[in-house]
Amino acid sequence: MAITFVGHSFICSSSKVKEIVKTQIQNHMVDTESVICYLGGHGDFDTICAYACKELKETYAGIKIVYVTPYISLSRQAKMKEMQNCGLYDMFIYPPIENVPPRFAISKRNEWMITNADLIIAYVNHNYGGAYQSLLLAKRRKKRIINICDFLEQNGR
Repeated sequence: MAITFVGHSFICSSSKVKEIVKTQIQNHMVDTESVICYLGGHGDFDTICAYACKELKETYAGIKIVYVTPYISLSRQAKMKEMQNCGLYDMFIYPPIENVPPRFAISKRNEWMITNADLIIAYVNHNYGGAYQSLLLAKRRKKRIINICDFLEQNGR
């Protein structure tokens, strides 16, 4: 099973969000022994999800945490080396988007992540921006989607 995370760069209630993300991953691990978690590594939601996956990895050895980079520049390679030193990601992937102009690289990377995922865990609470566009793509692709914001609204945030 592959899980992709889609969310806004700035969010609130990070500890609550992390616990909901962990619970949702655990709920979907019942059906499988291994899970690949694709992360974009940019913004609050990606960071929260990366740490949630890392914490779960201590209990579930079958979790692979994968950073999917939109660029392969020297500065991005330096960032990946820094992330590797932190031990947050197990591996790095550069999807087949090398012919995409840099200004479209992030959206094409997100499209690749969504296409290759079985489940989308999202944090999208407004109808504009890149996270919202990625969520719309996931809906068009008929992906299974869990929006963490729905759980926060049920609990009064």
